[in-house]
Amino acid sequence: MNDYVRYEVSDKTALLTLDSPHNRNALSSGLVAELRAGLADAGQDPEVRAVVLAHTGGTFCAGADLSEAAGDESDPDAAADRRARAMVELLRAVVDLPKPVLGRIDGHVRAGGMGLVGACDAVVAGPASTFALTEARLGLAPSIISLTVLPRLTSRAAGRYFLTGERFGPAEAERLGLITAAADDPAAATEELLAPLRKCSPQGLAESKALTTAAIRDGFDARAEDLLAQSARLFSSEEAHEGMTAFLQKRPPRWAQ
Repeated sequence: MNDYVRYEVSDKTALLTLDSPHNRNALSSGLVAELRAGLADAGQDPEVRAVVLAHTGGTFCAGADLSEAAGDESDPDAAADRRARAMVELLRAVVDLPKPVLGRIDGHVRAGGMGLVGACDAVVAGPASTFALTEARLGLAPSIISLTVLPRLTSRAAGRYFLTGERFGPAEAERLGLITAAADDPAAATEELLAPLRKCSPQGLAESKALTTAAIRDGFDARAEDLLAQSARLFSSEEAHEGMTAFLQKRPPRWAQ
C-alpha cells in the first residue's frame, strides 16, 4: 500500500496523485520512490496512453523535504548526494517516459515542485495555483530543477524569478511558458487535452514526445553531474543549514534580519 502517492488507471489514463498533504507533498524519499514506481508502472502498461500528475491538499509540491534534509546528521554529505541523485532520476523518468505526462495543479508549487512542472509535457493550473523558486532565500540554488525549468522560461523570466524567489500566479505562468494553460476548472481543461491523446498510437506518442524533449534530455546528459555536485555542496553548507533551520522554525534567516 502506498503512503505518499495514489495510483489509479481509468480510460487509458494513469492518475498519479501526490497524497502527502501533512508536509505539503514535499519530495521526501518515500514520495520520490513511490512516484518513480508509479511512472514505471504506467510506462509498462500497454493500456495507458497518458499520465496525469495531480495532488491532494492546497499544495501541489513544496519541493525538498527540508525536515528530512536538515535532520540527517549521520553523514550529511552522502545524504545530500543521495537526495540530489534521486531528484535527477525522478525528473529524468518523467522526461524519458514514452507517454505524455500532464500536470493538473490547483495549489502552490515551490522549488523542486517547479522541476516536476517543467518536466511535464503539458500543465494545466487552476486559480488557486502559485509558483515560486525559493531556493536563493534558503542559501540554495535551483540547481537540478534548472534542467527542466530553464527550457520552459524566457531568459528574462528566469533571471528574475530564479533570483528573487517571488511568487506568481497561473496567468503569469502561462504567459512565461511554464504551464500550458491557466484554467478555472483544471480537471475539465486536463480532460480536453487527454481526449485527443487517447486516439493516438503508442508508437506515435513515444516518437513525437522524443522529438519535443530532445533538448531537455541533452541538457541532462551534458550538465546533470555538475548540477548534482552543486546541489549536494549547497545542501551540506552552513548557510543552507541556517536557511533551512530558519524556515522550519518560522523565523527569518540571519541574513534577512
